[in-house]
Amino acid sequence: MRYKKMSSFIVMDIVREAQKYEDTIHFEIGQPDLNPTPKVKESLAKALNDDKFSYTESLGLLELREKIVNHYKKEYGVDIAPSQVLLTPGTSGAFLIAYTLTLKHKQKLGLSDPSYPCYKNFAHMLDIEPVFMNIDKSCNYELNVNHLKANKIDALQISSPSNPTGNIYSEDNLKQLIEYCDKNSIAFISDELYHGLVYEKKASSALQYSSNVIVINGFSKYYCMPGFRLGWIIVPKDLSREAEIIAQNIFISAPTLSQYAALEAFDYEYLDSIKNTFKERRDYLYNELNEIFPIDAKPHGAFYLWADVSKYTNDSFSFAKELLENIHIATTPGIDFGSNNTNKYLRFAYTRDIKHMKEGIKRLKEYLKSR
Repeated sequence: MRYKKMSSFIVMDIVREAQKYEDTIHFEIGQPDLNPTPKVKESLAKALNDDKFSYTESLGLLELREKIVNHYKKEYGVDIAPSQVLLTPGTSGAFLIAYTLTLKHKQKLGLSDPSYPCYKNFAHMLDIEPVFMNIDKSCNYELNVNHLKANKIDALQISSPSNPTGNIYSEDNLKQLIEYCDKNSIAFISDELYHGLVYEKKASSALQYSSNVIVINGFSKYYCMPGFRLGWIIVPKDLSREAEIIAQNIFISAPTLSQYAALEAFDYEYLDSIKNTFKERRDYLYNELNEIFPIDAKPHGAFYLWADVSKYTNDSFSFAKELLENIHIATTPGIDFGSNNTNKYLRFAYTRDIKHMKEGIKRLKEYLKSR
């Protein structure tokens, strides 16, 4: 049975356990605590008052897809058609479409280790074989052409900025990967969910280097709308109808009220304040945490720190459990993201305010002194 190959999404198990303690310090879940622009709430209220309760077409509201098209023109200088954009129930729906579009039964999907755990589980659902390629500090936590030459794959999935390390793929490397995939008939899928939450470095979209790529993004992170469960996928023009047919059968359409709310999500002045807030949090937590656990990849995007806890343990799962039970600090064990030395890492999310994180750092320092 397919589900027997799947692993639990450990961070969600930790979220449940963390609810047992009223004073839990939350470093575990990648969910922004900030609200979206007030315009989103106004747009949602209008949709409610206007009784917008029916399905949309499976591609999604044309007006919202046009706003996404304009966003890519503004931010990346690329031209796409509204027919290439499909609204999905979170990015999870987008990944199911991407893998169904590009891979046949038992074909191979290339993934980095560590990487977002649901990628491999989506692959298992579809009887696709995940192929893991190790990344670490020596390659700046980026897959490169040498990884691809050493492995036979039919599709490649990257994320930039990434989860769990927050690294951003360099422009040159991204271009080289896409060129290699084009030449070798390897489908290229780019998870760009954390675009916008980018600090010193620039994050390029795969669409800047090829029109033959699949790009996935959504409203959960930068736009601070996780509970709206709304993502999008951009596909090559010759696959737009196929993507629509898959969507029609999997979920009919993305949540209607969420789509109407998202019409006002592209409030760039407000979004700049979101980015600046997360940068301040990143700077604080990186400086404090790096004194306790070495961080070999300073994150330039997203909202995670990949901390080396090998000074204290070689079992990050047990260590995360210990910290939660003894000092009520919730973190995500590295093994949630793969098996490439991940037993030596914890992921810390800076998705709460600095006051909240300060209390967590205080508890950590005091606890580790006596451990």
